[in-house]
Amino acid sequence: MQRKYLAQLVRWHSSPKRKPLIVRGARQVGKSTLVRQFAESEGLTLFEVNCERYSGLADVAASLDPHKVLREIEFICNHGAIRAGEALVFIDEIQEQPQLLQCLRYFYELMPELAVVSAGSLLEFALGKNTFPMPVGRVEYFYMGPVSWDEFLHAKGEMQLLELLASYEPGDDFPLSAHERLLGLLRDYLLIGGMPEAVQHFLDDGDLDAIFDIQYSIYQTYRDDFSKYAHGQALIRLQKIIDYMGQGTGRKVKYVNIDRESQSREVKQAVDLILKAGLVLQAVHTHGDGVPLGAQSDPKVSKLYSLDIGLYNRICNLRRLSEHEMRDTRFINEGMIAEQFIAQYLYFRETPKRKPDLHYWLREGSARNAEVDFLIQVGQKVVPVEIKSGKSGTLKSLFQFALEKRCQVACRFDLNLPSVQSVEQNLNGEVVALNLLSLPLYMCHEMERLING
Repeated sequence: MQRKYLAQLVRWHSSPKRKPLIVRGARQVGKSTLVRQFAESEGLTLFEVNCERYSGLADVAASLDPHKVLREIEFICNHGAIRAGEALVFIDEIQEQPQLLQCLRYFYELMPELAVVSAGSLLEFALGKNTFPMPVGRVEYFYMGPVSWDEFLHAKGEMQLLELLASYEPGDDFPLSAHERLLGLLRDYLLIGGMPEAVQHFLDDGDLDAIFDIQYSIYQTYRDDFSKYAHGQALIRLQKIIDYMGQGTGRKVKYVNIDRESQSREVKQAVDLILKAGLVLQAVHTHGDGVPLGAQSDPKVSKLYSLDIGLYNRICNLRRLSEHEMRDTRFINEGMIAEQFIAQYLYFRETPKRKPDLHYWLREGSARNAEVDFLIQVGQKVVPVEIKSGKSGTLKSLFQFALEKRCQVACRFDLNLPSVQSVEQNLNGEVVALNLLSLPLYMCHEMERLING
């Protein structure tokens, strides 16, 4: 289901400069399944050990001797000897025994020919209780998110639609029947989200009630996990952040709105931990004067999004709607659903070897407020992106940004057929012109190709 990530693992394994890999991502995004699929596809013998089950590894790892660690893993797995070139060593849930993180350095230095992968969730929580240094420069990171919209289409076997989207060029006629079918599939994805267990259940059964139960179980697992690493008020603050996403998604963060009983400093620390753990996505304000966008960002001004739109629906108690209401086209137009969908896509669109990020633009002041939903870098261009959940909407903030930054290209997502338009608006006596790429939400993964074209 996660073909993009699988292809990246193949590239990692074939690299002559390969280092031990740490797969990062929230719990249940499919990290362990991905590694197993990779080992099978490459014909490697998988030596998998779960640190939640085998606590004795911590004592062996304390020796910092990779030979001793491998010897222990050989007897745990009972697959015979571990041979470089034929085996893949997989240390799962490594946050439960963080001493093994330190040991990864010595795998790299003493056994560079051996393929070693580790995976863990909530790593920052575990590392906060340890003082040993991370093996900087001796490991590689791999950032993983939920199943993407285009991967969902592929898993559904919608190859004809994927080919249509991949071959579309501005000015082409777009079949109305394909448009309606894609909107229907998009509604399915917006309900289900990209957590692999929920997607797989939809492919196998399609029972929405069972899928909502899966989403609730994942959501509750996240909340329960916090109790392993935080207690008392610190635990309550972490849980409040997750609950806050129901009303706070896509809004400028004000710590007092998250927790009125705690100091802003304490809430900020909790938010930082949640962000590092990958349970919440952050869009940071940037001035947008040029690239890279991160060089001009201001992390004090930000807005948050859920890790996955299916979990966002769970937090918002979407289950209160009837199935008929949820499958109605108007469902896409409700609240922050369209913006959450695009935020999730933009956040995870880059290569998994690069830490994900997300930016937007905000100007505040009396009678001069303006906000562009997202800014992205396409080549050397800064491109503003606006999301209109319905079929229409004003673009005042988009033109304000274009006026200030002398931007000439912009992208809008809505429910209309794709098009390219030359649009103008008079702002303060100056005519601002834009080449506007207008795309339906379901064409998000083709955005950069079309901008470059």
